[in-house]
Amino acid sequence: MIETERNKKKTDQAWNALYQRLEEEGLLSGRPASPYRSILWKGGMAAAVALLCLLVSVVYLNRTEREADRNLLTRQNSETTTTLVTTLEDGSVVYLAGNTSLQYPQHFSSDRREVSLQGNALFDVAGNRARPFVIETEDTRIEVLGTAFNVKSNGSSPFELSVQRGEVKVTLKKSGQDIHVKAGETVTLLSRKLQLSATPDPGQFARYTERIRFKDEMLGNILRVINSQNPGIRLETTPELQNRTLTVTFSNDTPEDMAELICLALNLKKTEKNNTITLSE
Repeated sequence: MIETERNKKKTDQAWNALYQRLEEEGLLSGRPASPYRSILWKGGMAAAVALLCLLVSVVYLNRTEREADRNLLTRQNSETTTTLVTTLEDGSVVYLAGNTSLQYPQHFSSDRREVSLQGNALFDVAGNRARPFVIETEDTRIEVLGTAFNVKSNGSSPFELSVQRGEVKVTLKKSGQDIHVKAGETVTLLSRKLQLSATPDPGQFARYTERIRFKDEMLGNILRVINSQNPGIRLETTPELQNRTLTVTFSNDTPEDMAELICLALNLKKTEKNNTITLSE
């Protein structure tokens, strides 16, 4: 109700200002009693209708943008000693370094997956050629089909992207320059240009997983991340426990140790068989 009254007041103010200008220019001979009920007539009044429609459209679009912003989720890692791990709706996993924030929709559109990044992060993107994965940073746009790569865009150092596997396309927003980056390659923004080179530090990817933290993350997602980092031993759970949420930190722990910590936190038990650890009630 308050928003409706505010928009009506803005419309009244715009109408009065427009009427005064048209009257000064001799385009009107009389004033209608109400801008909402009177029939508008010749000449300059057509322009008035167009401007009012534009005004209403702008107010509506701005409101729609605000509503859309409210539908976006933000994941922020304010700590500097751990990597915050989150799994997106499509199964893509993002490892957020310290002082990094990620903004993303709760549900991706049917033809595109878009997120915004401020800071440094490692992305392990689920492949889907029909729905490109796009990352917006302050200076660049990154388009992915399915890959793992590290992005540095914290503002205190030049933008840098290193690909661990797969291929991505990086576009510089200001100039439109774009470059394809493959596994083992790094692109850096230097002197307002994207420059490609061999990745100087392949060990940077592993550092994101040395000390990882999950915050209110579903157990099924946590186990999926653990299994991706430890292919020798697999952690599983029963279907009814997949959606149980957990906040936990692991620091160079073995899969066995991580399973034990999870059991203690959620009051579960574990059984081991053929390199598989099953967590159950």
